[in-house]
Amino acid sequence: MTRALISGISGFVGSHLAEYLLAKTDWEIIGMCRWRSPLDNIQPLIPEINKGGRVRLVYADLRDGIAVREAVKQANPTHVFHLAAQSYPKTSFTSPLDTLDTNVQGTVRLLGALRTSDAEIHVCSSSEVYGRAKTIPIAEDAPFHPASPYAVSKVGADLMARHYAEAYGMRIQVTRMFTHTGPRRGDVFAESSFAKQIAMIEAGLIPPVVKVGNLKSLRTIADVRDAVRAYHMLLTVNPQPGAYYNIGGSHTCTVGDILNTLLSMSAVKIGIEVDPGRLRPVDADLQVPDCTKFKNHTGWRPMIPFEQTMADLLAYWRDQVKRGAPLQR
Repeated sequence: MTRALISGISGFVGSHLAEYLLAKTDWEIIGMCRWRSPLDNIQPLIPEINKGGRVRLVYADLRDGIAVREAVKQANPTHVFHLAAQSYPKTSFTSPLDTLDTNVQGTVRLLGALRTSDAEIHVCSSSEVYGRAKTIPIAEDAPFHPASPYAVSKVGADLMARHYAEAYGMRIQVTRMFTHTGPRRGDVFAESSFAKQIAMIEAGLIPPVVKVGNLKSLRTIADVRDAVRAYHMLLTVNPQPGAYYNIGGSHTCTVGDILNTLLSMSAVKIGIEVDPGRLRPVDADLQVPDCTKFKNHTGWRPMIPFEQTMADLLAYWRDQVKRGAPLQR
């Protein structure tokens, strides 16, 4: 029986990956999450968990090595998707030590618990490792130039994963996913914050002004549902231990273009205001990937159009507002 352990199953990407694996495979899915993690993102999976079906949960915090080892023992996985992280770049400026502990040492704790396993392992790094890139598109051999404590932590996780693959013969692969979004995207990220504010404005909850940060940063956007399909292919299409890949979408635009697209989907007249609190001390402003290596190896291609991704993101926040979810601007 194929058993997939997803660390961070209750997060944005983890929840989408679990849904994809439940729909597209016959695998058993074991989600690792913290005891206190909100389960909102995995509400569609709760009936399957409650009936003792193909989805179950194990509990561990990446900062607790004993709990991580016990979770791995319970899961006994054949495939591992390590997605759990402190994943907010802006937050990392005020919580750098927590970010480093969770993302670097947490990855080491998980890989240490898997040392005797022959599982296929995916460690999720980030395009943020490239930071302030000098040229685009960015290929895998571009130098690291992290622009936040979060990015520094992902450099550490990236290198430690590749070290464990080389030093201990573990079947580990690393991905550096570029900007990916869609329903359930955290509102600390620009495009999701824009969509949430628009939904709140439409409902009359806040004044008709969207507060923004840096609108000039260049991004290549992928849909999260294309991203999790790529992750599944990573571990099932001729996996190469020690390999590392850029993965990203095909639509490149500025953050301002993303905002304009979302605004065009609303019938309400909405203004724009720069909020200094939404600006990073340093920004990774050229995030355009070269994904040739991964595409050639797996045959993966992004399939969901940018406009559909934005429409689905806005629909998600409109639904949150309609349901009366407590939202803070």
